[in-house]
Amino acid sequence: MTFRLHTLKKRADFLRARKGRYFAANGLVLQGSKVLELEPGKGEAGELRPRFGFTATKKLGNAVVRNRVKRRLREAVRLIAPQKARNGYEYVLIGRKSTLKRPFSALLHDLTIAFANVHGKRVERKAGQGRRGKNRNHH
Repeated sequence: MTFRLHTLKKRADFLRARKGRYFAANGLVLQGSKVLELEPGKGEAGELRPRFGFTATKKLGNAVVRNRVKRRLREAVRLIAPQKARNGYEYVLIGRKSTLKRPFSALLHDLTIAFANVHGKRVERKAGQGRRGKNRNHH
């Protein structure tokens, strides 16, 4: 069975996910929030399927660059989310400058760590993956 990606469409959905927990990895930022109200798109067990939104700001470059960043993030979610995403959650992935040049296997590792941290399971990074910037790991 293939993983069907349910996406966030409205600004309000993106803002709701922003109120939850987040984790900034080298290649991406993941924001996640538990959805309380019932909406269309329920799973077989009566739970809401996870939904995803993808963002790339104009600081990253022109439309071609931003679309490539979002395509890389979508593919990473397609591969990692079936094991790591939880029903009833909404996630927003924000592309960074390093998203484009980062090896895809490292991007997958970043996303795996980000899911664990957003869900409250603290995962340490590998050696050599230091933290940078002001917003290190605030929840």
